[in-house]
Amino acid sequence: MISYLNKLSVHNDKISVMLRKNKFDYAGAIVLGMHDALVSLTGLIAGLAVAMADRYAIILTSVIASVTASLSMGASNYLAMRTNGNARAIVYAIYTGGAYMATCAALILPFFIFENRAIEITIMFIIAVLEIFAFNCWLGHVQHRRYIANFLEMLAVCTTVSVVAFIIGWCAQKIWGIQI
Repeated sequence: MISYLNKLSVHNDKISVMLRKNKFDYAGAIVLGMHDALVSLTGLIAGLAVAMADRYAIILTSVIASVTASLSMGASNYLAMRTNGNARAIVYAIYTGGAYMATCAALILPFFIFENRAIEITIMFIIAVLEIFAFNCWLGHVQHRRYIANFLEMLAVCTTVSVVAFIIGWCAQKIWGIQI
């Protein structure tokens, strides 16, 4: 058992050295896709959850928004990297779009499983927090940096935008009396 753990430790150290040596250039692309998905989709779903009674409309809207936004984010990052003369722009785009789509899939999942709005939203926010924590923990490990401050900052930004979107959805429902 100790031999296995030693081998695992050596393997992780080799990966860490390789990533640090290459500066893991794609971490920024992953953060861009993941964080934008967390902020925009949790905000969108929180706003829709207040304004819409039909969970299938929330699912459909969220899936459409996720696919189009992940393609847009990937394309935007590609164009930004190409503008800066980066020869690996397509790889950056794939990381950004992939991170966006994977994050969105995890956030939408509770709406497929549960039929109670409070449970769906609660699980979605728990997933968002876990994604933020896991990514920052992994990145902190790889880069040998403290990750708690980055985790708290990303969590604060995501929470703030989601609360604002929730308030907008609630206000829209109350002001216009819209029930979908």
